[in-house]
Amino acid sequence: MTVGSPNAIVIIKTRPADTCSHCDVRHRSVCSAIDAEDLSRLASAAVQQQFAKGHVFIEEGQPAHDFFNITRGTAKLFKTLPDGRQQITGFAGVGHFLGLAVSETYSFSAEAIEPVGTCRFSRAKLLTMLGDFPALEKRLLETACNELVAAQEQMLLLGRKTARERVASFLAGRLQETEHGETKGDSISLPMTRAEIADYLGLTIETVSRTLSKFKADGRIATPSRDGVIILDPHWLSEVAAGHESALA
Repeated sequence: MTVGSPNAIVIIKTRPADTCSHCDVRHRSVCSAIDAEDLSRLASAAVQQQFAKGHVFIEEGQPAHDFFNITRGTAKLFKTLPDGRQQITGFAGVGHFLGLAVSETYSFSAEAIEPVGTCRFSRAKLLTMLGDFPALEKRLLETACNELVAAQEQMLLLGRKTARERVASFLAGRLQETEHGETKGDSISLPMTRAEIADYLGLTIETVSRTLSKFKADGRIATPSRDGVIILDPHWLSEVAAGHESALA
């Protein structure tokens, strides 16, 4: 185990008999495709890593030697232009599997926006396992297809949706990835800044803040904290996200 300064990466090499079978997030990731009796082999191919907030653990253009399965926290995914300008293309949370590059290099960068835990898999090691575990290969294909669908949805969002529809789509997407709580409404975490949300949605910070304030004033959401939102009217939110604003007027 390697432990450095508070901003350093913490690396823990897993053992074949480690805790994959007791992982709380296995059911939300590609690892769920592996039967319990075969988890020791999966664990032997994994390295647990933890990254401090602000650490870039995938760099666009670098050799794509590894896959990353997020087990804790949230990362922002972004692309960078030669002059340094960036565009956030998504946010990856628990259960997201990163690094399914079709080329030899990563096509995006990933930065922890809060403390992030991952299981890192060597591309070479994992690919050799696919022949023995066709269910895992199928799950990875489904993940790649879902990424394509998400990219198409993002094109629609940026090209045709209004500001209200964009913010509603963002909140609805976060809601889909969140386990429902027992409190009134549905709570979601927003660890990203308003500026990062605005960048992702192609809006200004002022527009994002104004739209969230309007949703709150209308009783559609509650904001108990800066990084938390409770969705009080999920049906209304999904309808606005789908572009049915006129039907709700």
